[in-house]
Amino acid sequence: MSGSGKLGFWTKAAMIAAVYALLAIVLAPISYGMIQVRVAEALTILPYFTPAAIPGLFAGCMLANLYGGNGILDIVCGSLATLLAAYLTSRIKNRVLVPLPPVLINALVVGYVLHLVLGYSLYLTMLWVGAGQVAACYGLGYPLLLLLDKHHHLFN
Repeated sequence: MSGSGKLGFWTKAAMIAAVYALLAIVLAPISYGMIQVRVAEALTILPYFTPAAIPGLFAGCMLANLYGGNGILDIVCGSLATLLAAYLTSRIKNRVLVPLPPVLINALVVGYVLHLVLGYSLYLTMLWVGAGQVAACYGLGYPLLLLLDKHHHLFN
């Protein structure tokens, strides 16, 4: 994933968006709903390595949520939650904390959105979404972070 300048930046962003959307849609049965482990969320560690991941994750999430069928509130709020989490992730220097912003923000925002859209219990939904985020972001994303940290030259 090398590249310089604006073209390299947007190429990386587009690749991240495509992989995120593909993972979420291909794994749709576990990517949507109150009890979800969106495997694509493992990619939310990428802003630690490259700022191109911020718009990439946002666009990928938006595409995935367009497919998800939970309506405009999920498309807009879920994607903005991912954008905020990606930005915050890019600011974190402690590797152990890198997966935390998407866990917390999505538990709150996506949990609330699913409560409104699907009528699920607010706190139970936030708890389940948060648990799925922990599985995706720490269970899959953190090992990915450790692997990519050894090969950080791929993001330069």
